[in-house]
Amino acid sequence: MKITDVEAIVLRQAVVDDGIADGSQDDLVVRIHTDEGISGIGEVDSSPELVQALVQAPSSHAVATSLRDALIGEDPLDVERLWHKMYRGLIYFGRRGIAVHAISGLDIALWDIKGKALGKPVFELLGTAYRDRVRAYASRLMPDTTEETAEAVTELKEQGFTAVKLGWGPQGKDPKHDVALAAAAKEAAGDGVEIMIDSGLGYVADAKVAIEVAREFEQIGIYWMEEPFEPDEYEAYAELADAVDIRVTAGEQDATWWGFRELIDRAHVDLVQPDVTRCGGITETLRIAELAHSQGKETVPHAWKSGIIKAASLHCNAVMPDGIWQEYCVADTPIAKTLTVQRLPLDADGCVAVPTEPGLGVDLDEDVLASLRIDR
Repeated sequence: MKITDVEAIVLRQAVVDDGIADGSQDDLVVRIHTDEGISGIGEVDSSPELVQALVQAPSSHAVATSLRDALIGEDPLDVERLWHKMYRGLIYFGRRGIAVHAISGLDIALWDIKGKALGKPVFELLGTAYRDRVRAYASRLMPDTTEETAEAVTELKEQGFTAVKLGWGPQGKDPKHDVALAAAAKEAAGDGVEIMIDSGLGYVADAKVAIEVAREFEQIGIYWMEEPFEPDEYEAYAELADAVDIRVTAGEQDATWWGFRELIDRAHVDLVQPDVTRCGGITETLRIAELAHSQGKETVPHAWKSGIIKAASLHCNAVMPDGIWQEYCVADTPIAKTLTVQRLPLDADGCVAVPTEPGLGVDLDEDVLASLRIDR
């Protein structure tokens, strides 16, 4: 089998609100085609046009290689070797950030092809499965008021979720209001429903304020405090994590095993959150999870986009020793809700099943794809 073509497809809904932190309003979907008629799909949670350019740009010289050119003619089943070929080809102009974002989507698509070619779901190709379903937490933006927050949590609880994460929105503007919102969420959740708070980088690097808020969160019973600081503020993270008992989490902005090694060593976070569409794909997510496990840290993949990232994260969670949480984006956007034919619903226990069809186990809804596609 040989790769014959690589597509990078920009998607965008008709109206985009760029004032909110909702990355499901646009998307970059990749499709890799082969000479045997098998195609694989992947996704990148990044700036769609920038990733598209990076995938399609022509090669410049030996260590500034087009990702498309790097894959054409290759055997798609040799996923790990192709990961290193792509990474080496990008060394000249970026070993982190958008360069690795692009690799991530292509890596996911390669695993999808491999699973389809071998007639197996991706998780069976990755290692021993520890679980066939994962407890889901509903993930949505934080409302502005305590009343709206309570209503949002109540609604998600009624939908069957046993955990809810609320983030960004007003977070970080007023510490007292942050605590009030968290308290309203926890009260509405009641017994048996966990509440996570994503602080959305709101405290920038102010460890003193974050420690005060985190201690209030502890008293309320909040499960974790996510991304209180900007990504490279390792010293602030370490000061916070060393001072409080609540789980301090981060990592959706980070990429590669090497980046997460620095995050773990310097930031002292309790839990890492690699995004499979940004950190280096399925291949790198599992390497990061192995590193974290060896350091006594848990891994919960960040997953805010379509059914593609949900499925890819589920396959990773199936084989990770501590894959106990599945982020479940509930944004009311066509990309989040309808881009894939398979909806990956909750079961009666608030869990979502790991797909068992060959490959990722999800297919693009071609009508939705066509309605959102931005051709350039």
